[in-house]
Amino acid sequence: MQQMAISAFTANPSSSYGNTLSGLCSRWPEIWRRRQVSSGIREQAQSQLQYRKLGDSDLVISEVTLGTMTFGQQNTEKEAHDILSYSFDQGVNILDTAEIYPVPTSKETQGSTDLYIGRWMQSKPREKIILATKVAGYSERSPYLRDNGKVVRVDAANIKESVEKSLSRLSTDYIDLLQIHWPDRYVPLFGEYSYNPTKWRPSIPFEDQLRAFQELIDEGKVRYIGVSNETSYGVMEFINAAKVHGLPKIVSIQNSYSLLVRCDFEVDLVEVCHPNNCNVGLLAYSPLAGGVLTGKYLDANPDISKKSRLNLFPGYMQRYNASLAKVATDEYVKLAKKHGLTPVQLALGFVRDRPFTASTIIGATTIDQLKENIDAFTSAPRPLAPEVLDGIESLFKRYKDPTIL
Repeated sequence: MQQMAISAFTANPSSSYGNTLSGLCSRWPEIWRRRQVSSGIREQAQSQLQYRKLGDSDLVISEVTLGTMTFGQQNTEKEAHDILSYSFDQGVNILDTAEIYPVPTSKETQGSTDLYIGRWMQSKPREKIILATKVAGYSERSPYLRDNGKVVRVDAANIKESVEKSLSRLSTDYIDLLQIHWPDRYVPLFGEYSYNPTKWRPSIPFEDQLRAFQELIDEGKVRYIGVSNETSYGVMEFINAAKVHGLPKIVSIQNSYSLLVRCDFEVDLVEVCHPNNCNVGLLAYSPLAGGVLTGKYLDANPDISKKSRLNLFPGYMQRYNASLAKVATDEYVKLAKKHGLTPVQLALGFVRDRPFTASTIIGATTIDQLKENIDAFTSAPRPLAPEVLDGIESLFKRYKDPTIL
């Protein structure tokens, strides 16, 4: 799949032709044939996903990452397998899961997502799949993740136990990308936008976390490491600890990024992640803001949103459904229609084209949703037109991160 997509962008340059009319006429059939072939190549290139190298790793990943957090909660195993197979057939080569999935989390369902993925992977070539998962950060509410039933931390014992259990559930002997789901130290998370100094607590040193990952890499159980829901301070501390102590460097950061959530990343993480600085690739999650940017929640009684997560789980990700976020979403939907785009094409095209985006994580509970999401990457003009981007920036000036409550 990857080779097909890359080769689609290569074509033999047209040869020079004679300057006489007779020469042109005699070679016209060849010119026409070449133009037809060239046109076909361009169409093929536009209809296929692109691939990028992830940070300083050797992982070449599709611009779409399949998010799986609904498997085992909103999706049955058969539905999950259908979603996985369709994504794989379309060229998506990276899957993202986590030990706590599915979401919303519970002791009863924890690990179901991994089990579904593991059974699906048994019929697929393992080397063609880039498997990303996450070890939970500090948690007092999820002691069931560990055998000792205590507070979950990001120390050597917790990391090792997490990985061993993930490998077993996923029916594999290695993880391509292991990420820290959220930091061991206190940071504002999941809708919090202000650092509270009184919540500071002692945390596992960055060096100790990296040494634990080094052991797993040495054992061949993990290939690369990354972070999630991290700040510029955390990224730099991990980078510095790796450099000073000769430990593995993080290659990715998985943070929320969308038309409704931009400031946190754009203010300083873009600089940190720049290839000329730390070269940490963004795996953007919630690019549709929990589905809000599709516009499906704008109607008070839409059939399409009755089974969507914000209605199924009251209070979940409520920041995306707040009044100002709805106003901004309505404006983005209007902007998309003005330029002949769907709301999904606008939202995903925007994240796709950001120079710091390595891959965009999409989730879907139906094949129709999945198809629309994947198609948006190839059907939306690449890049989005200047007038579309101007419209986005105009709205951004009016509605800077409207999910901040």
